[in-house]
Amino acid sequence: MILVNCSQQNNEPSAQGKVSFWLTLPDRSVTFEEQIPITLYSGGNEETPAIRIDRETQYQEMDGFGYTLTGGSAMLLHHMNPQEREKILSELFSTQGTGIGVSYLRVSIGASDLDEYVFSYNDSPPGGTDIDQEHFSIDPDREHLIPVLKEILAISPEIKIMGSPWSAPAWMKTNSSPIGGSLKPEYHTSYALYFVKYIEAMQQEGIPIDAITVQNEPLHPGNNPSMLMLSNQQADFVRNYLGPAFRVNDIKTRIIIYDHNADRIDYPISIMNDTAARKFIDGSAFHLYAGSIEDLSEVHEAHPDKHLYFTEQWIGAPADFGGDLGWHIEHLIIGASRNWCKTVLEWNLAADPNQEPHTDQGGCTRCLGALTIDGDEIVRNPAYYIVAHASKFVRPGSVRIASTNTADNLPNVAFLTPEGTIVLVVLNTDSKRKTFKVKQGGKYFTGDLQGGAAGTYTW
Repeated sequence: MILVNCSQQNNEPSAQGKVSFWLTLPDRSVTFEEQIPITLYSGGNEETPAIRIDRETQYQEMDGFGYTLTGGSAMLLHHMNPQEREKILSELFSTQGTGIGVSYLRVSIGASDLDEYVFSYNDSPPGGTDIDQEHFSIDPDREHLIPVLKEILAISPEIKIMGSPWSAPAWMKTNSSPIGGSLKPEYHTSYALYFVKYIEAMQQEGIPIDAITVQNEPLHPGNNPSMLMLSNQQADFVRNYLGPAFRVNDIKTRIIIYDHNADRIDYPISIMNDTAARKFIDGSAFHLYAGSIEDLSEVHEAHPDKHLYFTEQWIGAPADFGGDLGWHIEHLIIGASRNWCKTVLEWNLAADPNQEPHTDQGGCTRCLGALTIDGDEIVRNPAYYIVAHASKFVRPGSVRIASTNTADNLPNVAFLTPEGTIVLVVLNTDSKRKTFKVKQGGKYFTGDLQGGAAGTYTW
């Protein structure tokens, strides 16, 4: 006697497992919370899915998702009770339990505008210089940043760290000021040595610097600190000074150019067109205060052997939770990833209830941290949940894979993890609830998102 499975004979669906589902709603009633698993089916239902995933079509490998750990963020964390600090750092950097698994950090080389005060690692009195960097010291970072980084590395030893300078020391600049001005050509060699000494000093503290950008926002000289560096100046500095200094000193840290808005892709493309400079360059970094995230794919097309990084985007206080969630998920988590970025970083990790600290005369006064820290009290803001939707699941070494992005008001991005798990991030940009089908290989599931909601699905 032969038994026949009638449901398979009729090509009806059969359950093949479960899909984990994490949800955030725009009214903040649900914030990155795991929902009842969704049934994964095979067979049956041949209708065209809203989202079709092809795990065999692969794109860039991901380095990670995270934040800029500014000096001010580190100060607020370091002032916390040690037990409370340990709890929040574990929540941020572990993947266990409620941990969101932040896997990439950006720090400032010297002060950023979200430090209490302006400093470099080699400040000289007016009229003074130190061409040989004999007085170079990372002591300003030893107070707060280095202790916090060491605690983070104890939780997540594999985390990658990028360093970005807001300015060279003032004595190296055309206006002798931390605000604006340009690097004097006679100090190019000295400034290249400054980078070398920074990387070596951090390594001696047990803090490896995975990559540096040459200059934060080189076309914005009005911040405090800041420095104007035109594309031909950056190309010259990398080609003739920074790249050779790294080679001579056996520095393996990656050199990343630009680190500014998507509206000026000509800047990094022109530098990478320089055959002598490009051999030292790993890729280029971007912000999105101007331009379109889709323009980054033009940089990839111009130089497909060079990497792209998304390194900064702020949320202004007071937050619009639903609006911020939707815009940043669509343009950064989904958009930057779909346009070849290996990292997606929010600006910045933490501030106090008054969006402090920040520098005077140009520091950001409205930059809302992913966390608001008031003593030992923590408030989790939109950027916390935005990053969490990817960082917990899309671990370093994951690759972006193909997923159709043509469904009405359902932008999405898919990844394949090193363990073989598929991760799909979907945003419903419509104001109405949407039910949609996701298909991968011979399997499918049905998703459901309220208007403005973000969901992460893993299976």
